[in-house]
Amino acid sequence: MLNETASLAGQIDGQLLVPGDAGYDEARTVWNAMVDRKPNCIVRCANFNDVSTAVRLARKRQLEIGVRCGGHGVLGSAVPEGGLMIDLSAMDRVRVDPDRRRAWVQGGTLLGAIDEASLEHGLATTAGNVSHTGVGGLTLGGGMGWLARQFGLSCDNVAAFEIVTAEGTLVRATASQNADLFWGLRGGGGNFGVVTEFEFELHPVAPQALVANFFYPIDAAPPVLQGWRDLISESPRQATFTAGVGDAPPSMPPELRGRPIARVGFVWLGDPDQCLSFLGAVRDLGRPVVEGIEEASYLELQRMDDDEEGHHLRRYWKGHYFREFSDDAIEAFLLRGTPDGHGDLLPAASLQAYGGAIGDVPDEDAAFSHRDTLVEFVAAARWTDPTEDDQRMGVARRYATSLDRYAAGAYVNVLTDEGQAGVRRAYPPAKLARLTALKDAYDPDNVFHLNHNIRPSGVVTK
Repeated sequence: MLNETASLAGQIDGQLLVPGDAGYDEARTVWNAMVDRKPNCIVRCANFNDVSTAVRLARKRQLEIGVRCGGHGVLGSAVPEGGLMIDLSAMDRVRVDPDRRRAWVQGGTLLGAIDEASLEHGLATTAGNVSHTGVGGLTLGGGMGWLARQFGLSCDNVAAFEIVTAEGTLVRATASQNADLFWGLRGGGGNFGVVTEFEFELHPVAPQALVANFFYPIDAAPPVLQGWRDLISESPRQATFTAGVGDAPPSMPPELRGRPIARVGFVWLGDPDQCLSFLGAVRDLGRPVVEGIEEASYLELQRMDDDEEGHHLRRYWKGHYFREFSDDAIEAFLLRGTPDGHGDLLPAASLQAYGGAIGDVPDEDAAFSHRDTLVEFVAAARWTDPTEDDQRMGVARRYATSLDRYAAGAYVNVLTDEGQAGVRRAYPPAKLARLTALKDAYDPDNVFHLNHNIRPSGVVTK
C-alpha cells in the first residue's frame, strides 16, 4: 500500500497527505469537534483528474471514500477512518458572467466566495446562512437560504453539474444531457459521485437586508407564535419568517438571563418601504420584552452566524419538516421535550419558513422533496465538554421525539444518525424508488456510501 500511495503522489497535481505529514491533522479537522477520525490518506485535489485518480485508487484498494468540501456535515462523513478522503477545498475558483447571469463554481468552494464574486455585479444565488459552508453538500441536499422564497433552493438554481462518477469518469448533467442524473443531483445528496463544478443561475439581489427579532418569555409566547404562523401564508416573498426557543443569553435583561425565552421575526430582502408596514404586523403580535431591528448588507447578512457556527464546538442536531404547525405543535416546540420548558443542557431550536418560489417548482422535477413544507425545525445542541456528549444528544433526541407526531418528513441535510429510517423520511417512496434506480445505474457497488445513503438494490449492509 505504501508503494501505491507514493505512486499516487506522482499521478496528481494536488497534494497527498498521510499520517505524520504537515497539514494532515488540519485537513482531517471538520466543523463538528466530535469528529476525530484518521484517514489512511488525504488527496487534496487540484482538478477533476485528481478526483478521478483518487476514486480509482480507492476502489482498487477497497478503501472507503469520504468527500470533503466545507466539512459541515454534522456526522463528519467526509472523514473516513482508515479510508481515503477526497479533499476538494483547493478547488475553490468562481467565475461569473454578469451578462448571462451565470456563475461557474468549483466543487470545493465555500458559500462566502460565491457571494463575494457575484455581489460585485449586484447578483447572487440562493446559498445557506453561514458563509464557511461548502457549496457541494448544501446544494446536493437542496440548499435553503434567505433568497429561497424569491428564487428557489440552491439546487433549483443549478443549470449544470460536472461530476466524477464511481467509475472515475467525468460526466456533465443538465436538463437535456444525462437528465436522469441531473434530476437526482438536485436533492439526492452525495450518492452519485463527486461534483467538481456547478453552474449556477444568478439573480439581481437587494443590496440591503433587515433582520427583525422579538423576544418573549415562553409562558407568553404561544399566542405570539400562533399569530406568527398565520402570517406566513400572507407574507411577501421578500420575507423569510424565523422563530426560535432557547435560554436567554447574557445580553438579555438580568431577570431573563438563563431562563427559557422565545423569539419570532423575519429576514427581509427587498423594498425597505414595503418592509416597514410588514414590520408593524409582526411587532403587533404581542408585547416583546426585547426587540432587535438590524440593517445589514446582503454580504453581512450571510456572515452573521459565522462566529456562532465556528469549528471548535461539539455538535448534534435533529430536524423535522411541518406542513402545518398546530397549536399543540407550538406548545411542544416551546417545551423542548420537558414538562415546563426548563431543564439542564437543553438544545436551542429554530424554525424557518418555506413557501414562495420553493413551492413553485413541481415536486417531480427534482429529487428534493417536501416542497409543501410550511416550516423547517432544527434542534441544535452545541457544547465543548466531551463528558456531556451522551446527555446533550439524549435531550436533543427527546425534544425531536416530542414533535414526531406533527412532522411530515425531514430535510436530508439535517439528518444525523437516523440511518435508513431518516432516508425514508427525506424521500417519499416513489422518489426513493427512482433514486435507487439511479444509484443502480451510476453506483451499483455503493462506492459513495458515507452519506445519507441511497442503497442500490443489490447492496443491503453497506
